[in-house]
Amino acid sequence: MATPEAVLADDLVERDPWHTRLWTLAKKQPLGTVGAAIIVAMIIMAVFADVVAPYDPESNDYEAMEQGPNAAHWLGTDQFGRDILSRIIYGSRTALVVGFTAAIIGSFAGLLIGVASAYFGGIFDLVVQRVMDVIMAFPLIILALAIVSILGGGLQNVLIAIIIPFIPQCARVVRSSALAIREIPYVDAARAMGFGSGRIILKHMIPNVMAPFLIMMTSFMGQAILTEATLSFLGMGVQEPTPAWGLMLFGAEEFFESAPWMIWFPGLAIALAVFAFNMFGDAVRDVLDPRLRTE
Repeated sequence: MATPEAVLADDLVERDPWHTRLWTLAKKQPLGTVGAAIIVAMIIMAVFADVVAPYDPESNDYEAMEQGPNAAHWLGTDQFGRDILSRIIYGSRTALVVGFTAAIIGSFAGLLIGVASAYFGGIFDLVVQRVMDVIMAFPLIILALAIVSILGGGLQNVLIAIIIPFIPQCARVVRSSALAIREIPYVDAARAMGFGSGRIILKHMIPNVMAPFLIMMTSFMGQAILTEATLSFLGMGVQEPTPAWGLMLFGAEEFFESAPWMIWFPGLAIALAVFAFNMFGDAVRDVLDPRLRTE
């Protein structure tokens, strides 16, 4: 029987308002909180870009070409007279679409492959792992460049090029956790009760590997944004006139001396986005990984 002190402590925990728990978590993970704030700001900018952006990102003003930051254009204009602030705001849409889509699809595909590989084992596991080894033998950016070279540019092909390298990374991490779960008695009990492999994987194994899965997915978002920016900077990613941060750098490299703001501000946007997702991913890891908990 629980002591009165324990019951009182439980009542206090249950009555602790959500905002107090959130504030406590924020104090424990300050960098993760900063990252989350930047991500929320990016999402707001992307969703309300039509309202927030002062100009049409594709509108040319040939009388205001290569103007530095001023009252009319806070971050200046590019070589076509387009407002850089507006293009950065609209470019957050491209960054978030690539980041979230590539991370979610690549992680979920890796989750299913990793769990299935661990559960079935044998020849299936051997073949799957060798395929994963082949894909992982190539650095992410090299493989993405090869895929885009074959498929061509454009947002859809960029997504495919980023998703494919993510799958084996997540699959290997998830598989290592799923191998331990496969040996737990309740999985054997589920087999003895006649449950099918699909139900065991979905109901018993996947929920128990969600912690490493979520950690991988959040870390992939920053990688996806950086990879998309790299591909666009090399002229093999998103194409004009779509606003994209890497594409803005691609068009501004020859104006480094005459109009350096064309490089500074898109580069700062990329750095902040990658920083935010990396810090948020580290915070998620610290919260979900029991080995890193201080309490």
